[in-house]
Amino acid sequence: MTEAAARRTPGTPCWVSLIVHGLTTTQEFYGALFDWEFRPGPDQLGPYVRGLLDGKEVAGIGQLPPDRHLPIAWTTYLATDDADTTAETIRSCGGTVAVGPLDADDAGRMAIASDPSGAVFGIWQAADHIGTMTAGVPGTPVWNELVTQETSMVAKFYQTVFGYETEAVVSADFDYQTLHLDGTPVASLHGVGHALPRDRGPHWMTYFEVADTDEAVVRVVELGGRVLQPPREASSGRLATVADPEGAVFTVIRSSPESPS
Repeated sequence: MTEAAARRTPGTPCWVSLIVHGLTTTQEFYGALFDWEFRPGPDQLGPYVRGLLDGKEVAGIGQLPPDRHLPIAWTTYLATDDADTTAETIRSCGGTVAVGPLDADDAGRMAIASDPSGAVFGIWQAADHIGTMTAGVPGTPVWNELVTQETSMVAKFYQTVFGYETEAVVSADFDYQTLHLDGTPVASLHGVGHALPRDRGPHWMTYFEVADTDEAVVRVVELGGRVLQPPREASSGRLATVADPEGAVFTVIRSSPESPS
């Protein structure tokens, strides 16, 4: 692959990763739900595997050290051409860099950060590994949305760090902004006010494409997960919010044809 073909526009969601206590049981859950197969590495931060569909990488799962008790959550990674410079910009704009920047073997250079509201995200400077290699089919990440209390202040942070253009939905009771790069919608910010879960706080939500939302929800429960918001219709498609057996929350969606995702 050429360098030009591999490059992702900075700010593009390019990878999602999950760090858990039980790596084997979590692989079994997502393997059964999304038909993922797994390949090991890199393991700079401990045991780590990549989930694959038809041989193409779609997401990563790592294992926490036994003595670490961190929130179990999917992390959205945003592309950058220079992880060190982006990390400095994050700090100067009121964010925090908790891990890195550090090299992940020959795959690339990464850091884990949080925005001024506390929502955690990753940054990824690609080398051999450019991120998710396939999209638009069941089992792939299809959208990423920041769920926060209100969008105006945090939007300025992401605009400054990644150069997003924003498009706001103007409504008295709906606080929503779509993030664009080069005119293309790539992610969104959703302000939910006091409906923000107290046990989670502001967070990035990963949406995974499924062939049938209702069937996927049934399968989640069969595999030991739980349903947080049952299947419902939205402008983007039919979706449901669920959690895996360790409590990592994600959304499954059967996208509508007109959806930006």
